[in-house]
Amino acid sequence: MMGIVLYHSPKSSASRRVRLCLEEKGIAYEGHVIDLSAQEQHSEAYLKINPLGVVPCMLHDGRPLHESSVMCEYIDAVFPEPPLCPEDPYDLAVMRNWIRYVDGLITNLIRFNWRHGMAAKAAKMSEAEFEAMLKNVPSEERKEAWRRAARNPYTETELDEARGNLLAMLDRMEGMIAGDGLIGGRYGLADIATAPFVRRIEEEIAPDALLSRPKCAGWWAALTARPAYARAGFDPFVG
Repeated sequence: MMGIVLYHSPKSSASRRVRLCLEEKGIAYEGHVIDLSAQEQHSEAYLKINPLGVVPCMLHDGRPLHESSVMCEYIDAVFPEPPLCPEDPYDLAVMRNWIRYVDGLITNLIRFNWRHGMAAKAAKMSEAEFEAMLKNVPSEERKEAWRRAARNPYTETELDEARGNLLAMLDRMEGMIAGDGLIGGRYGLADIATAPFVRRIEEEIAPDALLSRPKCAGWWAALTARPAYARAGFDPFVG
């Protein structure tokens, strides 16, 4: 199958990132929604496409790519207009460091995200059903994350710790934002990579956080006003 094919989930933060990148580029793509609650990401058919068993996964002219940050850089390289990576080599390195930092915060986001939907469903399973489901999960790390979310829910203290780590990201952003974006004064992949995290923060995790961070608030207002954001599907996570 030629062109861009994206296997994704509507509420997946990584999927939202790639969809936003594609929409900013104005690239037509064929989308296939993977039902995470039904464990479609661990099905035999999907694992043939992405052996990691996670979303998103992108095919370009039949060749697979995974990891959302890699996909976004690839998209920017293959479809250079409008450019979303800095031209300056130093700014490009700063962009990559920032995205790596944001990616490292995903476990904090998971503490909030997984208690909705997937973990709630897993909590209703018998031990035999639950362990049978886990057999299809290819990553030991993911298996342990499932066991923790479904059988030993995060405490309020642990949620507060995760919230603090995400708010620290906003504090760093407050000192970085200049012009239209986080890096080099221009909107680009650093902003796209961060958007799904800020969406969850302002929606549920810390709804008032932007009120005390005026640069972040202005940045978020400008980002959410972009036509690509409206098309990328950042619908409410809860409800």
